[in-house]
Amino acid sequence: IHEDTGSLTYAGTTARDARCLAWLLEPKHGVNLSVVSHFLNHPLTDTQRAIFDQLVDQSEFLAINGHTVVIAQAAAPDFQDEVSALASRLRNFHETDAIFLVIDLGDMVQMVARSTIDEIDVGVIARALGGGGHNRAAAAPIHGKTTQAIHDRIVVLLNQNVRSAVTVHDIMSTGRPQTLRPDLTIDEAYARMQRWGHEGFPVVEAGDDGETLLGVLTRREADRAVNHGLGSAPVRRFMRAGTVMVHPDDSIALLRKTMIETSWGQIPVVDENDRIIGIVTRTDLIKLWDDISLPKPTATHVAAKLLQTLTPSQYALLELVGRQVDRMHYTVYIVGGFVRDLLMDGEGVRVPGLDMDIVIEGDAIELAHTMQSLYGGRVVPHKRFRTAKWLLHDDEKPLALDALQADLKLELAPSDLPSHLDFVTARTEFYTAPTVLPTVERGSIKLDLHRRDFTINTLALCLNPGRWAELLDFYGGLNDLAQGTIRVLHSLSFVDDSTRMLRAVRYEQRFGFHIAPRTLELLHDALDLVDRISPARVRHEFERILQEAQPEQAILRLDELGVLAQIHPAFVADGWIAAKFAQLRAIYASSPGGDAAPPSVIVDALRREPIERLYWGILSYRQPAAVDAQLVERLGLRGETQRLVDALERLRMRLPQLATPDLRPSQIVAHLDDVAPAALALGYLLCDDSVIEKRLAAYLSQWQGVKPLVNGKDLAALGIVRGPIYSRILGAIRAARLDGDVTSRVQEEALALQIAAQSSGADEIT
Repeated sequence: IHEDTGSLTYAGTTARDARCLAWLLEPKHGVNLSVVSHFLNHPLTDTQRAIFDQLVDQSEFLAINGHTVVIAQAAAPDFQDEVSALASRLRNFHETDAIFLVIDLGDMVQMVARSTIDEIDVGVIARALGGGGHNRAAAAPIHGKTTQAIHDRIVVLLNQNVRSAVTVHDIMSTGRPQTLRPDLTIDEAYARMQRWGHEGFPVVEAGDDGETLLGVLTRREADRAVNHGLGSAPVRRFMRAGTVMVHPDDSIALLRKTMIETSWGQIPVVDENDRIIGIVTRTDLIKLWDDISLPKPTATHVAAKLLQTLTPSQYALLELVGRQVDRMHYTVYIVGGFVRDLLMDGEGVRVPGLDMDIVIEGDAIELAHTMQSLYGGRVVPHKRFRTAKWLLHDDEKPLALDALQADLKLELAPSDLPSHLDFVTARTEFYTAPTVLPTVERGSIKLDLHRRDFTINTLALCLNPGRWAELLDFYGGLNDLAQGTIRVLHSLSFVDDSTRMLRAVRYEQRFGFHIAPRTLELLHDALDLVDRISPARVRHEFERILQEAQPEQAILRLDELGVLAQIHPAFVADGWIAAKFAQLRAIYASSPGGDAAPPSVIVDALRREPIERLYWGILSYRQPAAVDAQLVERLGLRGETQRLVDALERLRMRLPQLATPDLRPSQIVAHLDDVAPAALALGYLLCDDSVIEKRLAAYLSQWQGVKPLVNGKDLAALGIVRGPIYSRILGAIRAARLDGDVTSRVQEEALALQIAAQSSGADEIT
């Protein structure tokens, strides 16, 4: 244990190692530490030294996926001591990422391996050779093979199993970073720092040959200048001068060394022509060392999931977009919910085809017009937000299907394609006040992802051919996805956009996740901002909640967290609402039947309405009339939904009269004629009164359609003068027919003449 864990100091040491040592040190087990000490850090014997020298002389250095690996061979047919001590010494001697000793002991070949990084799991390789061990220390006794054959096999296994080394490219923010001119004032630079939240900006000067990097201005220098009243001074005076830069393929070790030597926390990343193409920060480096982060799925694995999820035409269409963007020297990504659901697929999460945001580090509107010029369709641009919708099914501007099929290398029908693709320019944003819509500016993919609501929605997949299906995870989204955690990206997230509270709960309940403790604290701290959200945005978020499989779970949680009360003090949810939601869903899901099922007329009336609209009715049902009107206004309910809520309120106010014993059918009909059928059917579910339920069902199934046999022409033929009396007569005849007092046309005509005579004598009859 001491040897394999470096006396519990190696990064691969586990709690199990420590517990095992503690168990061995108990007196009853009689461990002799002097013996342990004899074998640890003991000077090499002459025989060991001779073998060690052989290993040094026959060490072969290999570069495997960006890592340095040494395979060392030796022959020691009479060697009887422990070989593992030589492995650790040789690894320390070469300072390599991993080392493999292949020693011919005469009757067998002993392979011993050590690794210092997670990307090289020597246990996997040892097991493939017939041995065992763990990821940092392993061994294999091998019979019947030469050292050269074993060497060759190790090389093959390394190429198959070693994960690529992380480079600057893997952690940098790509795209043109925010920069400062040297003649900009400190006050202007400070305002940009406050707006964007960056800790430093590269300072560049434009010239005939392009831009030249002059240095970097950090928040610390800007703070000091402002505090000394030097806000009008130029940036050049306070910047850290120098041309410190790195390249995308540079190692993390070089980046770390550069940061330590220069004290720069923000270093520009340049291409082969020294053109700035991104930036890498100290925070990026720290996140790389976060031990709790999970290894990313490989691009091959993600590409396979895309193939499995999308149709061939959808997959080929994304490849086509990637190729076109590559020709434009841009970079393109799928971002957000599609990627989240793709990685969760297999856990009951459905990936909705090509309903996705396609984010371009470049110009999305230019890309959309380019695709249109090549393949037809119509483009709908939105210049303010730098987005564009490419419509693939437009009667006025149809697709050039032949050209598209040729480049997709597929035969397809228009129905194989999505209705549209959404192209979005990578952008960053800032909020001028809490809960208002943001101001946006063009930015990098990293900045674009940083403006998103939760870490699980910050995952991105690259579509460029050279990086196809490469996964970006700047903010720990993979780890939170694996842990089932809803987490905001920064402490002002709910202040910037309080509707994120509703989305946090929606995701929490949809996926069975939990809101992170700190995120929950931030939510509670920002509750008083909810009343600033516009009715339209509140309604939009609730409509999305009501589209969930079990929306009552999210609504109950919002009530528990105090969000509903902030929308309106009387807005509450309880078990009754949850039960009614579930009952309504059951009606939509199955055919009516059984003693407990509502009559078919109720079921039919309900199913004619969108279930989300009926959910609104349930939520508003038990509110007093005045509060109901306030809720309708606060939630921004409009159109058919508002009319349903109003009709349901009229019905609820009449329930006491409808419960009166011995009501005649005509009296019941008088209360219900001005209430929409959907409201009556929903009232059946909500009233919890068997008498009223029967009367509502009877109205919809029998009484609603009852009409007199006579009409206005018949009344005129009877000599009754036209006028308001017609309405009274026909109403009275309908009531009499409902109550069974008249059953024939003759009886209706007699009743009409009687009413006319009683109304104003012979004047009504000619």
